[in-house]
Amino acid sequence: MSVFQLIPSFFGVLHMSKFMLVLISGFLAASAGLAQASDCESKAVGKNGKPLAGAAKTSFMKKCEAEGAGAAPSCEAKAVSKEGKPLAGAAKASFVKKCEADAKK
Repeated sequence: MSVFQLIPSFFGVLHMSKFMLVLISGFLAASAGLAQASDCESKAVGKNGKPLAGAAKTSFMKKCEAEGAGAAPSCEAKAVSKEGKPLAGAAKASFVKKCEADAKK
């Protein structure tokens, strides 16, 4: 074989290698996204222990995917009184402000 016959096959292998690299990286990215979605899916449970459905599930999934499955709960979610009731008004605003300041440290 002459050198001129080997050059096209070398470039063919090079292009195939790039294609495989792109294909594998795309597969890994997709599988990571599916893992996060399934994690959020498993967390989509109401206070009564039943799985969420409809608009509540859609809203929860959007929030969960935006925060990231492994992320710590947001300050808004932590704003609960000692009795377990959600904070409101000035108490909630003060708690969220302090929580976010502590999170930046």
